[in-house]
Amino acid sequence: MPSDVVAVTDRAFARIAPKWWPGNPGGVLVIPRTHVENIYDLSPEDGFAVWDLTQKVAIGIRSSYGCEGTSIRQHNEPAGGQDVWHLHVHVFPRYPGDLLYQRHGDADWADSDLRETFASRLRAALGMPSVLD
Repeated sequence: MPSDVVAVTDRAFARIAPKWWPGNPGGVLVIPRTHVENIYDLSPEDGFAVWDLTQKVAIGIRSSYGCEGTSIRQHNEPAGGQDVWHLHVHVFPRYPGDLLYQRHGDADWADSDLRETFASRLRAALGMPSVLD
């Protein structure tokens, strides 16, 4: 959904994740614009673009969500937990006692209006336009 996009560069983009873990609303996916299945095939140029944007998103999340930290994850191959076959980096807001890594429940689809609330805050923190084309 275009309203989920919070930042775009020539090689990567960031969007509000469609599914959220309990206690961690507003997670973001940072994705290379070129199809790459996993980190093993990522070019140095795309790798730099993804991690540069990941850092900016993490800083934006920390400043605009009121969280106390962030966590970053990226999975490769089934044994590594990969279940989407396009490289992406998860950036999670972190709160004391949020249970992100304890897996007490499953990620749920987030309502589009709620996603837009987080997207608007993050776009403002990143200095991005309110509507991205």
